[in-house]
Amino acid sequence: MPRATVEVRRSYAAEEEVAILDAVHAALVAAFRIPEQDKHLRLVVHEPHRFAVPPTLDQPDRATLVTIDCFAGRSLGAKRALYSEIVTRLDALGIPPGCVSILLRESPLEDWGISGGQAACDVELGFEVRV
Repeated sequence: MPRATVEVRRSYAAEEEVAILDAVHAALVAAFRIPEQDKHLRLVVHEPHRFAVPPTLDQPDRATLVTIDCFAGRSLGAKRALYSEIVTRLDALGIPPGCVSILLRESPLEDWGISGGQAACDVELGFEVRV
């Protein structure tokens, strides 16, 4: 049940925005093996002057920050697969790999309140966290 926020510094057409979110979600499904229907993503579009990037970035208008909050427990291999999947899928949409930064923030299950206010450690999640 990861929560992903994708931040960009330019406007995209609605169908492009959906494709960006779908790409990140598909990467989570592939690498973290979450259920396909477990889709929790947001897209935030910033004005370029509100999203600073290094002056050396080749295509600053394509700068993309993907932040994922998730349960702790995924292996380093799963994390590496996630990073690769995200970059590959966004590259297919015209966002170059060098323009993508990914931040993964992990929290223990007891730090997540879900399913009507229950601690995630007390809920049957329907998927394995340790992948």
